Amino acid sequence: MPITAKLRPETAQANMADIAPAFTPQEALIEANRCLFCFDAPCIQACPTGIDVPSFIKKIATGNLSGAARVILSANVLGASCARVCPTEVLCEGACVVLDREGDPVKIGRLQRYATDHALASPRQVLKAPAAKSGKRVAVIGGGPAGLGCAAELAQLGHQVVVFEKHPQAGGLNTYGIAYYKMPPEVSLREVEMIKSLGVEFRCGVEVGKDVSAAQLEKDFDAIFVGIGLGRGARLNIPGEGLPEVVEALEFIEQVHTRPLHEVPVGERVAVIGGGNTAIDAVTQAKRLGAREAVIVYRRSRDEMPAYVFEQKLAQTDGARFMFNVAPLEVLSNGTGHVTGLKLARTAGGNRKLQTLPGSEFVEPFDMVITAIGEQKQGALLKRLFPALELHPKGMVLRDFATGQTNLPKVFAGGDCANGGREVVNAVAEGRKAARGIHAFLAGRKVAGPVQPSRYGVKGAPVGSGFDGPIRVAELERDYAKKTA
Repeated sequence: MPITAKLRPETAQANMADIAPAFTPQEALIEANRCLFCFDAPCIQACPTGIDVPSFIKKIATGNLSGAARVILSANVLGASCARVCPTEVLCEGACVVLDREGDPVKIGRLQRYATDHALASPRQVLKAPAAKSGKRVAVIGGGPAGLGCAAELAQLGHQVVVFEKHPQAGGLNTYGIAYYKMPPEVSLREVEMIKSLGVEFRCGVEVGKDVSAAQLEKDFDAIFVGIGLGRGARLNIPGEGLPEVVEALEFIEQVHTRPLHEVPVGERVAVIGGGNTAIDAVTQAKRLGAREAVIVYRRSRDEMPAYVFEQKLAQTDGARFMFNVAPLEVLSNGTGHVTGLKLARTAGGNRKLQTLPGSEFVEPFDMVITAIGEQKQGALLKRLFPALELHPKGMVLRDFATGQTNLPKVFAGGDCANGGREVVNAVAEGRKAARGIHAFLAGRKVAGPVQPSRYGVKGAPVGSGFDGPIRVAELERDYAKKTA
């Protein structure tokens, strides 16, 4: 039978409440004073946008919240979103020296939220565009994290920017695709308003290639940034996939963001097929929206599951169940046209040798199936927009990583359409890099930095940050081990 909404408004709102509530002023002060303000701060090296973490934390400790927000937002205009959705455990907090000393890192993400929330709620503008304008116009295709990062940087460099976004609202996955209990869409939309205040024009509901041609943009603008992200979810290619209760994970999450929470339909027994972080978001939200049982169905082992361990633990805490080494063969229906279960088979082997075991088939009852097996690359769309654009064999844009420039001189790219799919913070950083590449292309001037302030006047590395070369905690640890061996 059709799935329905399960909860009363107040229950749904309570279930989807913030999993990491904002610090109180006293909590923020205590946490800020745990920071050691390191000379060569590994947290800066682990931040893809190169935020000067010790500097903004010092400002919080001294009561200068606007100054703290300025440090953050100057490096990452989506600092409020990233404070909530960044996997800090494998980035800044995982690199924190206090983690090694005390077993518990400085809560950098929550301190970042404390400062940026203050800025977004204040009428005072933290970021400002320069009075002198370059006279150059840049089109940004896609209003997601990469496009927003690029647009904000270009505006602050004096260029006129127009963002073309096919959705009714800008923000991309931050507005439509992040688990609600991590971040409601209002945070993303406030960031969009801040970027508008820099003079950036947004044309939402306008799809490039449909409502306006890429060729027209090439005529009307001096440069173009492509930040269109990834496409629709990959298909299972099994019988029954077209049944009405089979939905893509991002489509399900978008419903959570665009409808009243108590009106989002969910099954009694929900299967989420996939093992990544999006699958975790989907299964957790299904459980919080009233599903009696929500189950991750993953074809490999727990050790091979790509979702972060802390995300898996969150899902388990919410009551989600995991089925490992099973693959879906068919979505079942009882003849009424609605989902009744999944036909599954056991799997064995790893990597490319994974195979289903003959005779291991079994049936599990479900009334809703959510697919979360990755998003499709945008190669076909990119070729329609820019026939001469060079693409990777897998469908991503080929570009200079340092500048974002493609083989078409006035076309730049960044974010998921170029990197194949990474975190929000990586997309922002790539958009910002491309903006600097565009500035050099249009104005003939390169923008230096960022450099850790403590390194000014000091010879020798490290002089940069994670913005120059994104690095994760595991990589930092390996490098440290080599140096001390």
